[in-house]
Amino acid sequence: MQIKSRIRTIAHYPHEGIMFRDITTLLKDPVGLRTTIQEISNRYKTLKIDKVAGIESRGFIIGAPVAYELGLGFVPIRKKGKLPAETRGRDYQLEYGSDRIEIHLDAIQRGDRVLLIDDLIATGGTAEAAAALIQEMGGEVVECCFVIDLPDVGGRSRLEIQGFKVFALCEFAGD
Repeated sequence: MQIKSRIRTIAHYPHEGIMFRDITTLLKDPVGLRTTIQEISNRYKTLKIDKVAGIESRGFIIGAPVAYELGLGFVPIRKKGKLPAETRGRDYQLEYGSDRIEIHLDAIQRGDRVLLIDDLIATGGTAEAAAALIQEMGGEVVECCFVIDLPDVGGRSRLEIQGFKVFALCEFAGD
């Protein structure tokens, strides 16, 4: 089954010139969703991983069931002000603005091996900030995993230059 064929493109969203890759069509398809979770879980089932971290919000949708399949806990990395306990945060740049993400101070323990998951990598700013937070807390990022890579935007290269391993189920060139 081709995951890519179940992802729709919406032109000029959220801004003019952006080709938004919408995974809601993949998520609503029971075969597409099951295949996505199984393919990701199968990739990591033999690796030593302590936790799965997902970036708000679509990283939660993919990351939580992967954590479940792997028998691991799930750590949400959220936008500023969304987590109720004490947090550590990091500002980052998006391809169309800036934002801040946060993680609970007790979410990652020193030495934890963490799989970082989000739906898409474009510029890599969000994933870079999330990976940095995990490292600041003493965790090790085993790999950054995405459903979609936009290789021409450069996020994958940005993460790899910093020494992070990157995996994506599919890519859309030229966007």
